[in-house]
Amino acid sequence: MEGWRRARGWCMAKGRCQFVLTVGMVTLLTGLCCALAMAPKLALPKIRAAQDASTESLGQAPADDPRLAAVRRTMEPFGPIESIRVPGGDATESLVVGHPGHRAELEVLARELPGATAAITELWGPDWAQSALVVVAATPSEFAALVRAGTEMPTEVAAASVADPFVRGSEPTGQRVVFSPDAGHRLSADGLGTLLRHELTHIAARAETADGAPQWMLEGFAEYAAHRGRGHRFAEIAPTVNAALRTGTLPDDLPPDTAFTGGSAVASYEQAWSASAFVAEKYDERRLVQLYRRLAAQRQDAASEDRVLREVLGIGRADFVADWRGWLSAQAV
Repeated sequence: MEGWRRARGWCMAKGRCQFVLTVGMVTLLTGLCCALAMAPKLALPKIRAAQDASTESLGQAPADDPRLAAVRRTMEPFGPIESIRVPGGDATESLVVGHPGHRAELEVLARELPGATAAITELWGPDWAQSALVVVAATPSEFAALVRAGTEMPTEVAAASVADPFVRGSEPTGQRVVFSPDAGHRLSADGLGTLLRHELTHIAARAETADGAPQWMLEGFAEYAAHRGRGHRFAEIAPTVNAALRTGTLPDDLPPDTAFTGGSAVASYEQAWSASAFVAEKYDERRLVQLYRRLAAQRQDAASEDRVLREVLGIGRADFVADWRGWLSAQAV
């Protein structure tokens, strides 16, 4: 009791009470700060685990995915990057990449990819990677950079495929399909899916395709693969050609390579599609693929096209064009 009185008296002396209170508060605050400093370290593994589980459920690709390296340097200056892994057959996996502002397009393309890959493999065959890197650009400048164009792409181009330089017959590297910033605004979900199949066909056939091969075959086959099995009618696929047919106007010949740019491009793509559709219907898809592989193998002229057509279809070029024009005239609605 005497000790308690002495301690109380010492504390009550002038200035000593404030000293004791100050020491106590400092001690308490120091302990509290240490506890707060330790709390994030204790909780961080659980937070990271929860984030990883959420990422995995969304199919997000790991940041060190090697497929991202090819586009990361180009895309990061345009903003944060999102990616979606898309499992495919035979343990293959595709990747859809873009920016948060294009999440809707990324999800549409991710949903379309498995069916598109399977459909192209069914037509073309299994001799391709059966997976793809699909990218949605945020700006025209990013679009041009991703497809390695020297200038901004024409506004009418909604998507393009690109690959590293390679020797025909070897396995192409650096392949990707790139969608323009406004593709999602210009096209419906069905339109995005159809365009995806077109560009994936170029990816699948790249190893068998030489520079300078006839565009009516390259683009016509890709268009045929794009619309195949999707329930699209002739007038929906080729409205420009259909309108001309209704006035009795038929194309004189297969479209030349120079017609696939500029104002004639729309009609040329439609005519090219119709040529492949004609071959598939009159002959069969197996010979359509065979015709592509032969014509795409090198640059062609009218004489070499005539020779290939005779060897694959048993008909010369002039008769092929005449039969195609006759088929077209029966399609007008």
